[in-house]
Amino acid sequence: MNENILLIEDDEALAQLVQLLLERAGYKVISASNGEAGLELSRQNPPDLVLLDILMPDMDGWHVYEGLRRITDAPVLFLTALGDEHNITYGLGLGADDYIVKPFGYKELVTRVKASLARARRARGEQTVFQTGNLWVNLDTHEVKVDNRIISLTPTEFQLLSALIQDPGRTVSHDTLLRRVWGPEYSNRRDYLKLYIWYLRQKIEVDPRNPKRIVSERGQGYRLVIESEAEE
Repeated sequence: MNENILLIEDDEALAQLVQLLLERAGYKVISASNGEAGLELSRQNPPDLVLLDILMPDMDGWHVYEGLRRITDAPVLFLTALGDEHNITYGLGLGADDYIVKPFGYKELVTRVKASLARARRARGEQTVFQTGNLWVNLDTHEVKVDNRIISLTPTEFQLLSALIQDPGRTVSHDTLLRRVWGPEYSNRRDYLKLYIWYLRQKIEVDPRNPKRIVSERGQGYRLVIESEAEE
């Protein structure tokens, strides 16, 4: 993943929560507490997606949206308490990619962000497929194949595989994997990680007890071996 998300939200507590949830899902998040700051951040660090509140004191979200459209064509998702039909219709009519009404659930937020980013990638003609050797993964549809055979993964197994795919060929630390898949509160639960690495190996390795695709780096973490390494 590693997409950059710009969050423009004046509620500090909510902004911190949303940033935590999205970072747990593997995204990079920068935040601004008002419209002017958000527009400046979008100029300095072009985002892949913007989450935009509407009710803000200095400049409302409608005007911020107009300013964003002069800077970036990244998808914009309104994130607001204005849940009446008039405002939803107005926001989508402006060209926003989605409209999320507060309060919202963690899964809803992440799912809709993922869907919006996937639509943007498809519109740009970008590939959302990772492939190395006999392993093929569609990061949008969550379809996984080994030797052209469809492999069924649980949501957690897929998240773990995706977390490794973010850094193919590199050792990803235990703590990083735990944060990406389970969240920072699980940073000491290496038993979780070890168990799910075993589950994943059983499904994508030829011999799970002698893994060639997901290898352990003692005391450091795990590494997803890419094809060029496997051929050496």
